[in-house]
Amino acid sequence: MAGNTFGHLFRISTFGESHGEAIGVIVDGCPAQLPIDIEFIQSELDKRRPGQSKITTQRKESDTVQILSGTFEGKSTGTPIALLIPNEDHRSKDYEHNKTVYRPSHADYTYDAKYGIRDHRGGGRSSARETAARVAAGAIAKLLLQHYGISIFAHVSAVGTINAPNLQSLPVEELLAQREENIVRCADPATAKEMIEFIDQIRKDGDTVGGKISCVIQNCPPGLGEPVFDKLHADLGKAMLSINAVHGFEYGSGFSGSEMKGSEHNDIFLTNGNKGPKTLTNFSGGIQGGISNGMEIGFTVAFKPVATIMHNQQTVNAAGEAAEIKGKGRHDPCVVPRAVVIVEAMAALVLADQLLRHRSSQL
Repeated sequence: MAGNTFGHLFRISTFGESHGEAIGVIVDGCPAQLPIDIEFIQSELDKRRPGQSKITTQRKESDTVQILSGTFEGKSTGTPIALLIPNEDHRSKDYEHNKTVYRPSHADYTYDAKYGIRDHRGGGRSSARETAARVAAGAIAKLLLQHYGISIFAHVSAVGTINAPNLQSLPVEELLAQREENIVRCADPATAKEMIEFIDQIRKDGDTVGGKISCVIQNCPPGLGEPVFDKLHADLGKAMLSINAVHGFEYGSGFSGSEMKGSEHNDIFLTNGNKGPKTLTNFSGGIQGGISNGMEIGFTVAFKPVATIMHNQQTVNAAGEAAEIKGKGRHDPCVVPRAVVIVEAMAALVLADQLLRHRSSQL
């Protein structure tokens, strides 16, 4: 499947390049009779689309989605759902300067090493433009999860060294409202203002900066995930690390758990009536033995700085000769504001797949 397909029962295959005619996705395994809300899918894509603020790339794409198959009278039919998103504002001439030159920290050299050919226009298949297809598919997965009362919320929790406070005590509805009131998509208004000013200055300097996105999954039933290779946190980790520019993933206590003693880290079980047990703490991040335990699932994803900067950099060309390159074109100074919905989409795809797999685990 050459790495373009994700999932087992709820399975997606994306296609298309940054500067091709279109990008798209085939969603296979979606149960029949699920209401498919095209306006919701479009609203999710609008959160990811370029050109939406001064701190994102100025490429102008409406990302208008078309459903080509798999639905009838507003519901899924159980057959493959094909979604198409035309490319409208590709400027291939902006990339002529790196036709034979390898951009530092991009996939230019590695694509040449793997395939012996590469589409230099906007990075081709390695471009983050491909993630629009994932968001469209993730929107369908979210519709499926909503049917089971499962919700997903992510927000920008850090930009560079600017960190938002822990907001877990606030209701998700309040966090969602606060997140959508600012262009950086941080749920803490004061931190958001600081982040926006910092990113804007980075942009003016011709540089880029990384950041973090934190995500919580609520009302996930216990029992999702497989005990060995397809552990729930392993699938979430693979999903997140498959997103462009992601360099780190941690769930629950994450790396800080390595500094604790077992007596501090163990999540003590408490009685919870007929709802099954709950835990006093949640260092496990809602997952134990690779399987969800019914508690809130929490994880954080770290994004590196965008590799294209508007400075001269030393590099080499395809012939192995020393060269110099300067970034051109339209690029994000920081990817995390637009990546929030991508993180949610990939989490939704993992949960939708594991939910369907769980339904076959018992008589």
